[in-house]
Amino acid sequence: MRKRNNPTEAAELAGTGTSAASLTRGLAILRAFSPDDATLGNQDLIERTGLAGATVSRLTQTLVSLGYLHYDHVLGRYSIGAATVSLGYSALSSNPIIHIARPLMQELADWTGAAVALGARVGLEMVYLANCRSMSPVTLQLNVGSRVPIARTAMGLAYLADLDEDARRPLVEELSQVHPSQSERLAADIDRAVLDRREFGFVTAFGSWHSYINAVGVTFHASDGSATVALTCGGIVDILPPEHCRREVGPRLVRLVQELREGLEGGAPSRKAEAAATMKTQER
Repeated sequence: MRKRNNPTEAAELAGTGTSAASLTRGLAILRAFSPDDATLGNQDLIERTGLAGATVSRLTQTLVSLGYLHYDHVLGRYSIGAATVSLGYSALSSNPIIHIARPLMQELADWTGAAVALGARVGLEMVYLANCRSMSPVTLQLNVGSRVPIARTAMGLAYLADLDEDARRPLVEELSQVHPSQSERLAADIDRAVLDRREFGFVTAFGSWHSYINAVGVTFHASDGSATVALTCGGIVDILPPEHCRREVGPRLVRLVQELREGLEGGAPSRKAEAAATMKTQER
């Protein structure tokens, strides 16, 4: 079973008061599940959360009684319960950004033959909130709830590049502590993303996550103060070679963000953002 990046996080965050600690620990148990996990056992939860065995047993019993976890008595393992599914579905189905973005994302996915995703930051990862694929058999097989590393993907780099320096610095420091052998490369990739976003309006990631994957990323800020989300278009290098990403895909992703903003504000879609981004990339 895959372990989480920072198994001591829950234990460190939980020392601030009885009620807050119980809530923090309970949420840590739910966060331990990934889309790849049908079930997890007590030992899996202990390793992924860094919590004591007795604490895991007590909290899983409570979560089962509330419907947030389901316990299989035959296997002796836990799975996500109906109450958790309902909570996540309510959040996604009521999100206007996802509702308006999805058809725009599907249009771009069909045009590129790749996959287009929308996600938000959770710790040092980006979590998919929406994902659209083309009919191509070789698109990325990631789904809602999938987690990708923040510093090695276009989605995460776009998010990091969008932050001001004071907000970005502690995240870069944390990444360096978690990945000390990669700290110089991560810092260089983030610096490059900041410059690319400033100049072109989007960032790129060519082989930084997987050697055969190229991607473009942008961020979106809703006017209602909702959390920042990032959008990415990614696929295998044969479908998305670097030059195609810079000259065509990046500008279209910038246009998607503009159309998303106008859709949320009730306006008509505009092509100006794509034209401006295309001019910048052609001058590169």
